[in-house]
Amino acid sequence: MNILRSLVLIIPVLCIISCNSNSKKSSIVNVDVVFQEDSLKFTESQKVFILEVISNSEEEVRKLLPKLPDSIKVIVEAVDWNLDFVSGVTGRAETNSPPLVLVQISHNYKGGVIDSAYQGIKSTIFHEFHHLSRGWAIQDNKFSYGIPNAMVNEGLAVAFTEIYTGSKNEAEAYTDEADNWVKEILALPLDASYSDWVMGEHPDGRTYIGYRTGNFLARKAMINSGKTILELSELMPNEIIKLAGY
Repeated sequence: MNILRSLVLIIPVLCIISCNSNSKKSSIVNVDVVFQEDSLKFTESQKVFILEVISNSEEEVRKLLPKLPDSIKVIVEAVDWNLDFVSGVTGRAETNSPPLVLVQISHNYKGGVIDSAYQGIKSTIFHEFHHLSRGWAIQDNKFSYGIPNAMVNEGLAVAFTEIYTGSKNEAEAYTDEADNWVKEILALPLDASYSDWVMGEHPDGRTYIGYRTGNFLARKAMINSGKTILELSELMPNEIIKLAGY
């Protein structure tokens, strides 16, 4: 009877410990990765590798950006797009509430999915999570309209990613004409075409103007002010534009 009575007392305690342990474990899971698979599939080994890269990247970013929201959902999709110019991976911060990032990994990039993930996933996570930390998302953007705001927010994310991952994409590199491009953007009307001036191809043949000029602007603001990219990331676009000398 004494043994049975002891078991009756111990079992509830063990249950409480177990429940508390599970609760703590779930509370520190900050990224929920979902694989969206249609005609193109990921193998199990590819999924394990991608999950590891995203998890490790999130841990690094969170140490740098304290305003990064909790419980971020990342939807990963396999595509057959030509993404060679961005190391095989692209993405976007879809919503701030709930925090949602979409990532596309190309099956056609060099060595395939694993090579794409290795080269591009970390950069994509750093870039898009930087957007979430500032509230720069497609569907519920916290900033006002205008290409200048896009230039600054994209430029901050590009510079942040380059500085902390060491990875650079040709599509986001600025040229000797960047100063003139910044002035062009600042003179644009509020309804200027986003695809022409930020992430697409301009009618004159220039590409990703907003990303390139934003990268240049962020670097110039850092030099002029002595502030780090993390300190700049706490400021509003108009403040950063002024620090860059415009």
